[in-house]
Amino acid sequence: MLGVKSVVFPVCAAICVLALLYKLRDVRRHPRDPALIALLVAFSCKAASFALAAPRVSAAVDARTGVPDLGALGIHLLGGVASSAAILIAIAYWVHPPRQSHRRAVWLLASSALCAAAMLAMWVVAGSRAGPRSPHYLLQNAHRPAVTVYLLVYVAAFGTGMVEIIRLCRRYGRVAGRQWLRRGLYTTGIGASAYLVYCVHRASAVIAVQLGLDPLRWELMVPLADGIGISLLAAGLTMPSWGPKASDLHQRLRNFVNYQRLHSLWRALYRANPHIVLEPRPSTSLARIRPGDINYRLYREIIEIQDGLLALRPYMDPAVRERAERDARRAGLGGEGLNALVQATALRHALTAKSADRTAEESAEAVGAVEPYSAERGDYRAEVARLLSLARAYATLSSRQD
Repeated sequence: MLGVKSVVFPVCAAICVLALLYKLRDVRRHPRDPALIALLVAFSCKAASFALAAPRVSAAVDARTGVPDLGALGIHLLGGVASSAAILIAIAYWVHPPRQSHRRAVWLLASSALCAAAMLAMWVVAGSRAGPRSPHYLLQNAHRPAVTVYLLVYVAAFGTGMVEIIRLCRRYGRVAGRQWLRRGLYTTGIGASAYLVYCVHRASAVIAVQLGLDPLRWELMVPLADGIGISLLAAGLTMPSWGPKASDLHQRLRNFVNYQRLHSLWRALYRANPHIVLEPRPSTSLARIRPGDINYRLYREIIEIQDGLLALRPYMDPAVRERAERDARRAGLGGEGLNALVQATALRHALTAKSADRTAEESAEAVGAVEPYSAERGDYRAEVARLLSLARAYATLSSRQD
């Protein structure tokens, strides 16, 4: 078990350090933000407690100071009492008005100080009659009254904090205005739930020793619950900051993929009508891979495709559309797939007619296939999806005929 903890706890400490470093970037912009300060304290305490929880580190601390089980005290005070209080203070400043948050923070600090004082007193009493250090302090000493009180106060303080975190996250997650704040609160609540498993495990040691059971047999639950809990807590508490950036990056990546998928359709229309391009662009492969502002470039590509389709309207043959629709229905197609195939067939025929300068008689059917996008209608995403379907169908037809 010590081997598992030697791997899991340093990883947990690294997660806390990364979260701490990430939030430190905001200090310059918000140096007096109480929620930010509370988060920095929470991650600092968690990082220190997980570092101490590594068996070699706690053993080294005890050996260097000459005080048995001092590392265990630091783990429980920093990782349990102090960090949970700091997280609650941060959430309080997120969801309550400043004056109410200040009163709540004072109450949390006072109650945490009382719990810490009680634990310190019990630790001193237990240490006055202790022998060598215990690798598993709580479990190996749960039969001793002073350690039992210490353990129960620790579990009560830590567990109560986790329950309160879950309650606040569920309550205010439903009404949070910002999407990523809501997601962060829910994720934080799930992480606190994982820590409740840890609290129940520790509390069960008191009963287990009275029944003659060895709680070390299910000690694997500790690194498992801690690993899941801190990962979700760190993600949830920092999510309001990095979440919007992740959404923007995801949108840019999706726009880049759509830009590439529409390129073949755009190129076919551009060759037929070069005037559709507002801003001439380099025709190199590098320019396509690095288009610059991808949001703007995709928007321009959509507009230029629509302009190209409109320019081909005189060459759209209604008879070709009717024949393509009839063949597609016979093949069992329907819905968007049928519409895309019919439009792609009409488009390919129109490009051929344009190259031969053979116009077709305009009709409502021909015009309806190429209605331009209008930003006022607010259907930009739907238009992108429609043109992607058209591009796929056009590429399929081109590959078959090539």
